[in-house]
Amino acid sequence: MRYSGLALAFVSSWCFAFSGPMAKYLITAGLAPMEAVWTRMAGAGLLLLAVLTVVRPRALRIPRSRLPFFGLYAVMAVAGVQSLYFVAITRLPVGIALLLEFMAPVMVVAWVRFVRKVRLARAAYVGAVVAVVGLGIVVEAWQGLRLDALGLLLGLLAGACCAGYFIMSDSFGEDVDPLGLIAWGMTGAAVVLVPFARPWDIPWEAFTVSVAPEGGRTLPVLAAYLWMVLIATVVAYILGVNAVRRLSAAVGATVASLEVIGGAMVAWALVGETLGVFQILGGLIVLSGALLAQTATASAGPSPVTEVEEPVAA
Repeated sequence: MRYSGLALAFVSSWCFAFSGPMAKYLITAGLAPMEAVWTRMAGAGLLLLAVLTVVRPRALRIPRSRLPFFGLYAVMAVAGVQSLYFVAITRLPVGIALLLEFMAPVMVVAWVRFVRKVRLARAAYVGAVVAVVGLGIVVEAWQGLRLDALGLLLGLLAGACCAGYFIMSDSFGEDVDPLGLIAWGMTGAAVVLVPFARPWDIPWEAFTVSVAPEGGRTLPVLAAYLWMVLIATVVAYILGVNAVRRLSAAVGATVASLEVIGGAMVAWALVGETLGVFQILGGLIVLSGALLAQTATASAGPSPVTEVEEPVAA
């Protein structure tokens, strides 16, 4: 079960890696970031609803007691992550935006320690500090924060929503079908984003042309969109949620950090983006810190934190 979960998480992370680069093609063709997010969520949500209605209608049933959970999942774990990330990549390179989003593993550590009150190994805190140091190197803080400040804030907010995605994917019970959760989550996200995306103003003719982001390869916009919907959304979410169910939020978030590397590689191959030496070095440190923190969290026992007991040396 664990190895199958790791395999699912690995493939999911590489599917997600295409989302940013494919979105660049839609944005280059004339769509605003929110419009690109909306077309992605609406396309994926409607596709899943149609398929499940035919082959697995029971998956779409939502227990009344779970309606708040579904609503929060749609707003934070889907709409929040995707919209904040898509806006961030208009102000930052894809690789940098992904690195900021994947501060999420460190945020999961904080949630497990202070909210779930699970005693953590010291390595968890060391990993969190290492990740923050790596982030400082990524943004070259000693140079007066050369990267776009608003882009940095949006990336970190996307990271907070991403942490919520992993925590929520690990917390629902057997009364919720993962496929139904994903279908309604994406559809709900599309509904929530309607006032911001204004789909009636989307330049739909953009999907009939081929474009090349500055320094990138030429692709048909429709092909980029279909790949983003089918692979980087539907397949990625289905594999990701099922991976977290087999592993845990901690381990799932760790493996998902590979999306940072995958996204940077896809962006280099398709849209001509490169990372500087400090971004590469800092990125490796961020990932190392996140891995250390999450491995420690995953291996920590479920014993709650108490105020009177001290650990006894073996």
